[in-house]
Amino acid sequence: MKKKRLTHIPAPEGVAPGTGYTNVVMGSGRMVAVSGQIALDDRGELVGAGDPAAQARQVFENLRRCLAAAGATFDDVIKLTYFVTDVAHLPAVRSVRDEYVDMTHPPASSAVQVAALFRPELLLEVEAFALVDEPPTGAVSS
Repeated sequence: MKKKRLTHIPAPEGVAPGTGYTNVVMGSGRMVAVSGQIALDDRGELVGAGDPAAQARQVFENLRRCLAAAGATFDDVIKLTYFVTDVAHLPAVRSVRDEYVDMTHPPASSAVQVAALFRPELLLEVEAFALVDEPPTGAVSS
């Protein structure tokens, strides 16, 4: 099978380069969409009440586990979308993201401040899109 290759275009002509993201990421492979992840542990308990960094760490761990279930890693991520209840949380979220994402080739990203998430104690939600080569073992297709 042909190896998936990602191409990063940080600053297309006429577009300012981003800080901490790539304007365009393209490639070939099998698309993986990971639903927005929140700061709940495997028992459904909130992690990091009132602490955006602690919540971000749980969110990125949840993303890592979801990606792994699809046979992917953060190296395969082409797009992250951040939903935060306060843009003031973004520095803490980005700091945690930098522990998971290769910032020499960051994915495309969007950040949106929202009025609320589905539970008032949640400070952020992050969804991911990735491209991978081969289906994971044990995957169920429909």
